[in-house]
Amino acid sequence: MICASHLSPPPHEQQDRRELPLRQQVERAIAEQRRGWVSGREGGRPWLLSRTKYFTSALTAGFLLLFFSPLFLVIAVIIKLSSQGPVFFIQQRTGFRGRRFGMIKFRTMVADAEAMKDSVRHLNKHGPDSVDFKIDGDPRVTRIGGFLRRASLDELPNLFNVVYGQMRMVGPRPTSFHVRTYKPHYLGRLSVYPGITGLWQVSGRSNVDFETRVILDLHYISHQSPWLDLKILARTPWAILIGHGAA
Repeated sequence: MICASHLSPPPHEQQDRRELPLRQQVERAIAEQRRGWVSGREGGRPWLLSRTKYFTSALTAGFLLLFFSPLFLVIAVIIKLSSQGPVFFIQQRTGFRGRRFGMIKFRTMVADAEAMKDSVRHLNKHGPDSVDFKIDGDPRVTRIGGFLRRASLDELPNLFNVVYGQMRMVGPRPTSFHVRTYKPHYLGRLSVYPGITGLWQVSGRSNVDFETRVILDLHYISHQSPWLDLKILARTPWAILIGHGAA
């Protein structure tokens, strides 16, 4: 059972996200895309913020949760039998308008992995000072966790976040670091809801540094359409199958 309290940010983070300068910059980025996705008129609701995208994402996620429910059970049993700790790992991520939320994944690391983060920071493939944290052959990853990551099965519980309205099926991947860490040109990616998959996932995943991810995300936002979402969804299974850039 996933406790709802774990999906909301701590009180101090709820306060932090109301910092006025950051909020104003994100609001400007949202205003720049105010063009109706059906009518094309200025001031309308764009595709990425439309109710249609939300409902289609939520319905798709609900169907996939039902379809994959037997697989969920098998993975949960294997995780419990193979290592100590909970089945799910809920990590605070930064989403729409810089709001923090608990993103749900299958646990792929040892139970105290977060406490060990500083001890392995020097192994970060993007450099020890990078805001993006990716390690090839992370020593904290369990044996079954390595398989789940390569197959992207650890991200299946993200479907709950889509149903809850915190994510969409397609969009920029939510970051683990706080909005205060964002450089000014990063903030545009917070003008839309984050997604399970996106241009980053079908373009190399962890082999792509964060600066390039931002470029891909802003390109996705500026060219947003239902058809682009369908193209990304169609390319996602192949990206998962070849495992390119999985970490």
